[in-house]
Amino acid sequence: MSGQRPELEWRDASVPVSVRFDDPYFSLENGLAETQHVFLAGNDLPERFAPGFQIAELGFGTGLNLATVLDAWRAAGIAGPLHFTSFEAFPMSGPDMVRALSAFPELEATTRDLFPHLGAMAFELPDLVFRLVVGDARETVPAWDGLADAWFLDGFAPARNPELWEEGLLRDVARHTAPGGTAATYTAAGFVRRGLASAGFEVERAPGFGRKRHMTTARKPA
Repeated sequence: MSGQRPELEWRDASVPVSVRFDDPYFSLENGLAETQHVFLAGNDLPERFAPGFQIAELGFGTGLNLATVLDAWRAAGIAGPLHFTSFEAFPMSGPDMVRALSAFPELEATTRDLFPHLGAMAFELPDLVFRLVVGDARETVPAWDGLADAWFLDGFAPARNPELWEEGLLRDVARHTAPGGTAATYTAAGFVRRGLASAGFEVERAPGFGRKRHMTTARKPA
């Protein structure tokens, strides 16, 4: 894997915090429940799962979103593999991802299959086709040849990581979204919602996770 490694601090020995962005990689309250609420429910998953379903993500981080959605995909029993592409500028090392994901015993059956591959740019399992695209998403997303059915917009907080929330990048996200496709994010920042709306999404503010009052969901007209 290429790309600059992030400098990490660990809280409670299990929650990685980005020193660069001064932000934890997942909720200090319950990272798994946050992912299920924001990215799965926010994209109407697993209800929308179908053969060939494609997920794209801004911000791979620890791989928690991948592990959570793959676990749900397996539980849903959909035929064929889930396609998952993530865009990340500062990829964590495989051992750091393993350390972070080991905090979620509920996902153990799934993470056990992922652990040998974490740190790879691409790999396949019988039920997963995975690709990690390393670099500035403002450059890598426009060059992507895929079309996502659902987007996980999971950059660090907009105030600390504004590059992943720029209007131009959100337009590129929309261009790489299938008709009827969706996007979800934990943030309800007004400029993010306006950027998604300007890109052509139908945007709604939804109840957030934990102490966050609101989050954002978006749908591209069919």
